[in-house]
Amino acid sequence: MNAPAAPAPLGRRLTRPLAALVAVALPTAYVAQVDPNAPGHYPVCPVLQATGWWCPGCGGLRCVHALTHGDLNAAGHDNLLVMVLAVAAAVLWLRWAWAALTGGAPPRFTITLRQTVVAAVVLAVFTVLRNLPAGAGLGPLPL
Repeated sequence: MNAPAAPAPLGRRLTRPLAALVAVALPTAYVAQVDPNAPGHYPVCPVLQATGWWCPGCGGLRCVHALTHGDLNAAGHDNLLVMVLAVAAAVLWLRWAWAALTGGAPPRFTITLRQTVVAAVVLAVFTVLRNLPAGAGLGPLPL
Protein backbone atom coordinates (compact mmCIF):
# COMPACT_ATOMS: atom_id res chain seq x y z
CA MET A 1 0.00 0.00 0.00
CA ASN A 2 1.12 3.47 -0.77
CA ALA A 3 1.05 6.05 1.99
CA PRO A 4 -1.00 9.16 1.27
CA ALA A 5 1.05 11.92 -0.29
CA ALA A 6 2.12 14.68 2.06
CA PRO A 7 0.64 18.08 1.28
CA ALA A 8 2.88 20.54 -0.52
CA PRO A 9 4.78 23.03 1.64
CA LEU A 10 2.73 26.01 2.84
CA GLY A 11 4.60 28.52 0.69
CA ARG A 12 3.91 26.53 -2.43
CA ARG A 13 0.22 26.07 -1.57
CA LEU A 14 -0.20 29.82 -1.04
CA THR A 15 1.56 30.87 -4.27
CA ARG A 16 -1.52 30.96 -6.49
CA PRO A 17 -3.95 32.61 -4.03
CA LEU A 18 -1.35 35.25 -3.17
CA ALA A 19 -0.52 35.85 -6.85
CA ALA A 20 -4.23 36.35 -7.54
CA LEU A 21 -4.47 38.73 -4.58
CA VAL A 22 -1.56 40.81 -5.89
CA ALA A 23 -3.03 40.81 -9.41
CA VAL A 24 -6.24 42.33 -8.03
CA ALA A 25 -4.67 44.51 -5.31
CA LEU A 26 -2.31 46.46 -7.59
CA PRO A 27 -4.94 47.88 -9.96
CA THR A 28 -7.32 48.36 -7.02
CA ALA A 29 -4.66 50.42 -5.23
CA TYR A 30 -4.25 52.53 -8.37
CA VAL A 31 -8.01 53.17 -8.59
CA ALA A 32 -8.02 54.01 -4.87
CA GLN A 33 -5.40 56.70 -5.47
CA VAL A 34 -6.49 58.06 -8.87
CA ASP A 35 -10.08 59.22 -8.42
CA PRO A 36 -12.37 58.19 -11.31
CA ASN A 37 -14.73 61.01 -10.30
CA ALA A 38 -12.17 63.53 -11.56
CA PRO A 39 -12.39 63.83 -15.35
CA GLY A 40 -9.38 63.09 -17.51
CA HIS A 41 -7.85 60.10 -15.71
CA TYR A 42 -9.81 57.29 -17.36
CA PRO A 43 -11.38 56.89 -20.81
CA VAL A 44 -15.13 57.32 -21.23
CA CYS A 45 -17.10 54.09 -21.62
CA PRO A 46 -17.54 53.47 -25.36
CA VAL A 47 -21.10 52.16 -24.84
CA LEU A 48 -22.06 55.30 -22.91
CA GLN A 49 -20.34 57.52 -25.46
CA ALA A 50 -22.02 55.81 -28.44
CA THR A 51 -25.51 55.26 -27.03
CA GLY A 52 -25.92 57.44 -23.95
CA TRP A 53 -26.83 54.29 -21.98
CA TRP A 54 -25.05 53.12 -18.84
CA CYS A 55 -23.60 49.67 -19.56
CA PRO A 56 -23.40 47.08 -16.73
CA GLY A 57 -19.83 48.17 -16.01
CA CYS A 58 -20.40 51.93 -16.02
CA GLY A 59 -19.53 53.32 -12.62
CA GLY A 60 -17.46 50.25 -11.77
CA LEU A 61 -14.24 52.20 -11.25
CA ARG A 62 -16.08 54.74 -9.12
CA CYS A 63 -17.58 51.85 -7.13
CA VAL A 64 -14.14 50.33 -6.50
CA HIS A 65 -12.78 53.76 -5.53
CA ALA A 66 -15.64 54.25 -3.07
CA LEU A 67 -15.19 50.73 -1.64
CA THR A 68 -11.49 51.34 -1.02
CA HIS A 69 -12.42 54.47 0.91
CA GLY A 70 -15.14 52.70 2.92
CA ASP A 71 -18.03 54.61 1.34
CA LEU A 72 -20.56 51.79 0.88
CA ASN A 73 -23.41 54.17 0.03
CA ALA A 74 -21.53 55.75 -2.88
CA ALA A 75 -20.21 52.34 -4.01
CA GLY A 76 -23.73 50.90 -4.14
CA HIS A 77 -25.02 53.90 -6.04
CA ASP A 78 -22.14 53.92 -8.54
CA ASN A 79 -22.54 50.26 -9.48
CA LEU A 80 -24.45 47.87 -7.23
CA LEU A 81 -23.58 44.91 -9.45
CA VAL A 82 -19.82 45.50 -9.11
CA MET A 83 -20.27 45.82 -5.36
CA VAL A 84 -22.05 42.45 -5.16
CA LEU A 85 -19.45 40.83 -7.42
CA ALA A 86 -16.62 42.24 -5.28
CA VAL A 87 -18.12 40.64 -2.18
CA ALA A 88 -18.59 37.33 -4.02
CA ALA A 89 -14.99 37.42 -5.30
CA ALA A 90 -13.70 38.14 -1.79
CA VAL A 91 -15.63 35.18 -0.36
CA LEU A 92 -14.35 32.86 -3.09
CA TRP A 93 -10.78 34.05 -2.55
CA LEU A 94 -11.06 33.53 1.21
CA ARG A 95 -12.28 29.96 0.66
CA TRP A 96 -9.36 29.35 -1.71
CA ALA A 97 -6.80 30.85 0.71
CA TRP A 98 -8.25 28.85 3.63
CA ALA A 99 -7.98 25.63 1.64
CA ALA A 100 -4.36 26.48 0.81
CA LEU A 101 -3.57 27.25 4.45
CA THR A 102 -5.14 24.06 5.77
CA GLY A 103 -3.86 21.81 2.99
CA GLY A 104 -7.35 21.05 1.73
CA ALA A 105 -8.44 20.79 -1.85
CA PRO A 106 -9.12 24.15 -3.50
CA PRO A 107 -12.81 24.86 -3.99
CA ARG A 108 -14.17 23.83 -7.37
CA PHE A 109 -15.99 26.51 -9.29
CA THR A 110 -18.01 25.50 -12.31
CA ILE A 111 -20.63 27.46 -14.20
CA THR A 112 -23.51 25.61 -15.79
CA LEU A 113 -25.41 26.68 -18.88
CA ARG A 114 -28.38 27.62 -16.69
CA GLN A 115 -26.19 29.84 -14.50
CA THR A 116 -24.78 31.49 -17.62
CA VAL A 117 -28.28 32.24 -18.89
CA VAL A 118 -29.34 33.60 -15.49
CA ALA A 119 -26.23 35.83 -15.39
CA ALA A 120 -26.97 37.14 -18.90
CA VAL A 121 -30.57 37.90 -17.93
CA VAL A 122 -29.44 39.67 -14.73
CA LEU A 123 -26.98 41.78 -16.75
CA ALA A 124 -29.65 42.66 -19.31
CA VAL A 125 -32.26 43.56 -16.67
CA PHE A 126 -29.70 45.56 -14.69
CA THR A 127 -28.66 47.45 -17.83
CA VAL A 128 -32.21 48.29 -18.88
CA LEU A 129 -33.39 49.11 -15.37
CA ARG A 130 -30.53 51.50 -14.61
CA ASN A 131 -31.31 53.40 -17.82
CA LEU A 132 -35.01 53.89 -17.06
CA PRO A 133 -36.31 56.77 -14.92
CA ALA A 134 -37.59 54.27 -12.33
CA GLY A 135 -34.09 52.78 -11.93
CA ALA A 136 -32.14 56.03 -12.06
CA GLY A 137 -30.72 55.28 -8.59
CA LEU A 138 -28.84 52.31 -10.08
CA GLY A 139 -26.90 54.54 -12.47
CA PRO A 140 -23.85 56.53 -11.50
CA LEU A 141 -24.10 60.28 -11.30
CA PRO A 142 -22.83 62.00 -14.46
CA LEU A 143 -19.41 63.65 -14.22
